[in-house]
Amino acid sequence: MRILSAMQSTGELHIGNYLGALQQWIELQKQGKCIFIIVDLHAITIDYDPKKMKNQILNVAINYLSAGIDPKKSILFIQSHVKEHAELAWLLNTITPISELQRMTQFKEKSKQHKQNINVGLFNYPVLMAADILLYKTNIVPVGEDQSQHIELTRAIAKKFNNKFGETFILPNVQLSKFGARIMSLTDPLKKMSKSHGKNSYIGLTDSPNEIREKIKKAVTDTEKEIKHDEKNKPAISNLLNIYHLFSNKEIKDIEKQYKGKGYGEFKKDLAEVIIKALKPFQENRKKYEKNPKLVEQILIQGAKKAEKIAKQTMKQVKTKMGLI
Repeated sequence: MRILSAMQSTGELHIGNYLGALQQWIELQKQGKCIFIIVDLHAITIDYDPKKMKNQILNVAINYLSAGIDPKKSILFIQSHVKEHAELAWLLNTITPISELQRMTQFKEKSKQHKQNINVGLFNYPVLMAADILLYKTNIVPVGEDQSQHIELTRAIAKKFNNKFGETFILPNVQLSKFGARIMSLTDPLKKMSKSHGKNSYIGLTDSPNEIREKIKKAVTDTEKEIKHDEKNKPAISNLLNIYHLFSNKEIKDIEKQYKGKGYGEFKKDLAEVIIKALKPFQENRKKYEKNPKLVEQILIQGAKKAEKIAKQTMKQVKTKMGLI
């Protein structure tokens, strides 16, 4: 079984990324052959600083490795270092209807956020994502809920190619984690956790213990004081309970019992300590990799070589079936 997932090379990662993606990836390494990509070609579809990009890519790689991605078990590399991603994306463009891309909800959302830079790359983003997945004959794609529509499109493109040119691609399946797939903002529990909502809306993986305590202390809660999981009527406390559950491995019903009759203040104080304790191994590992960037760069180079071998085989099949070679 081949498992593939990816993360953009933009900025600092937060606990939503960790619980929704990284933690799941670490477990998946035990189940199959994993490919993890730093998707820099996706990252440049919005405004970015070219001077910072290289360091951002390295930073994401360090986060992957610090969290537990093992280069002996998995392939870790930078998207743009394997040219077949862009090549396959162009070929898939020729069979992807514009109407399919126009209905992508993420394009509509990003277009509102980046009104001054609505480019063709942003519109075509899902086709490049399909290429990332199909290039490696992927079986399972662990993603957040907001990306599941893109996997549906990937399957549709694969079916269309197979029908037109002959069986080539595997149809990938989505894998969502029950809670971690959607960790919400600390300042607005109706929005997914994101750095774009302000510094108090998220907890960064490199935040200090004091920063974590302050952010959890300021996290919004619901009007009623009961610590109960009810996402419809109590979204704020439900989000905090999800975070507590995922970092502590305690069942939500047990956490509810633990804080029955107690206030939000005590619960939030304990939650901060749970997060601090859980992030400590990651932060210690990160310091080691930060001291040895050459090792990280070498891991990425070796990963790209391994990925390229698979990618070249796929492209040979694709171009032969399309009559290009």
